Amino acid sequence: MSLVAGSNERFIWGFKLKPVTSEQSLTLVPLFSYPSHQSAILSAAAAGPIAASGSSDDTIHLYDLPSAASLGSLYQHTASVTALSFYTPPSLSFPRNLISADAEGYVCIFDADPFVHLKTVRAHKKRINDLAVHPSGKLALSVGRDDCLAMLNLVRGRRSFYCRLGREASLVRYGLDGEKFFMATEDRVGVHEAEDAKLVTELQCPNRVLCASPGENGLLFTGGEDKNITAWDTKSGKVAYCIEDAHKSRVKGIVVLTKNNGGVDDPYLLASASSDGVVRVWDVRNSMKEEKANPLAEASTNARLTCLAGSSIKCKCSPRHVILLIFAI
Repeated sequence: MSLVAGSNERFIWGFKLKPVTSEQSLTLVPLFSYPSHQSAILSAAAAGPIAASGSSDDTIHLYDLPSAASLGSLYQHTASVTALSFYTPPSLSFPRNLISADAEGYVCIFDADPFVHLKTVRAHKKRINDLAVHPSGKLALSVGRDDCLAMLNLVRGRRSFYCRLGREASLVRYGLDGEKFFMATEDRVGVHEAEDAKLVTELQCPNRVLCASPGENGLLFTGGEDKNITAWDTKSGKVAYCIEDAHKSRVKGIVVLTKNNGGVDDPYLLASASSDGVVRVWDVRNSMKEEKANPLAEASTNARLTCLAGSSIKCKCSPRHVILLIFAI
């Protein structure tokens, strides 16, 4: 199994998660570190053997993970690239599409094999804060500084829905099954039906939410200014469990990593990155049992990390093979 993660600063770091002496003992081994952009990296995405980073230098940079090599850059945007997302069909180990968003409200759709620009869509009137691709690969949601939510038809390459929210949303995520989506505004996360956008419940967080990642069994993991990683039961709207003081500073990225083969003994890994420059990997099963959870592995970059991205798509790698990419600012 191959996993990828990231964070940023114009520098990119690579780490490999390897077992040490037992199944519960892991270490993050550095793979590489180099400045891949001319200015701060604002977004990252990864799927299978490919990773991408978006920067305030208006470019998207691509990476081949197995060889730790650069694949070049994409130059379709004329503003800071604020959000990235890959779409990978369940039957494939390589992504089919890359979707990107920028600070001028545009969304670009790329074919990922090879990387060819297919379409550019004006989704918002102002900066796009985040976007999420539906598990079917046919739709995408985006939120922006125009206080609006947009739905994009990725098959036809056009905006199909646009509505005013009344307040700015900072991030949006689909659930793993695509039946619900989650939208964060400051310290609140709304749980919505994907079919009609009906608000099901609202999660009240203690501080501003900066990152989120859906998990199995209806869980949603959030992190932010409270320095905690909180697992929410999206059905009841209550906290399932919490990793308190997961970092010394704000949590800027969360990625849920699983084997995805249905085994009950599979490790349920979660990676987190903070603006304190530390990346940590957790087994959330231990977090549910212990009063004070301890990370399985961690690495320090001595930089201000700003985002985290990951992939748990099956490939011909070792089942304990994990790669983490970090970008810092």
